Amino acid sequence: MRRLLEWTPECDVALIASLERHRRTGHCGLGLVSGFGFRRAGAFGSSVAHDSHNLIIAGTNNRDMLTCVRALEETGGGFIVVADGEVQASLPLPLAGLLSLESAETVCRQLENLNTAARALGCQLSFPFGTLSFLALPVIPVLKITDQGLFDVNRQEFLSY
Repeated sequence: MRRLLEWTPECDVALIASLERHRRTGHCGLGLVSGFGFRRAGAFGSSVAHDSHNLIIAGTNNRDMLTCVRALEETGGGFIVVADGEVQASLPLPLAGLLSLESAETVCRQLENLNTAARALGCQLSFPFGTLSFLALPVIPVLKITDQGLFDVNRQEFLSY
């Protein structure tokens, strides 16, 4: 049976995905996440996702999430904010998806633009990309997203749904 999810801003529940990016396995874990406060349709994406540094994407719809994935692929990794199928802000990290080639001033400006774009989607977190990156770290409680699926750290098992 196919299940359809529809995003509503009042619920503060978004989709989350972790896509394996190192060995081209095609693994993609999916789940739901709350706390990003999306008030407008959009998505955030990052290649900084502890410890695996797979792609991690949180968003309200498939189109914006896919746009994040494609933009991250084009830049070699980094941080991305997307709305209406368009990149709103980015911070490319072309060295292993973790490091920039730009000056500190440029990186700071790009980071400020990212946070402004995230706030425009409704996110009130001080640094949403820090939060996003730790949602992929399956050694700290409670639920984490991996390319293998949603992992319950306390019980040390993947959830089936």
